[in-house]
Amino acid sequence: MTADPLTVHVLIEGRVQGVGYRAWCADEAEARHLSGWVRNLKSGAVEAVFAGPSDIVVDMLDVLWQGPSFARVNTIKDLDPVEPERGVFAIRENA
Repeated sequence: MTADPLTVHVLIEGRVQGVGYRAWCADEAEARHLSGWVRNLKSGAVEAVFAGPSDIVVDMLDVLWQGPSFARVNTIKDLDPVEPERGVFAIRENA
């Protein structure tokens, strides 16, 4: 049985820039075969979209709290949903 598809759009705040968080996030999403993207924001936060089977997306949301070794995630906020390109995960340019 396949889980229903789920798309989430999140804002990740804390020490998440300058520590390899985007690359780590992309690696984790790609390992889970998720679609979406990740980018740095001028505010110092990271914005990301993940799409795929709901159980795998929920797992990805859980692992976001870990990050690479020098990262520290303080909050993860839900944003208005957006639709990513299916089948690809990308690191986008900073916004």
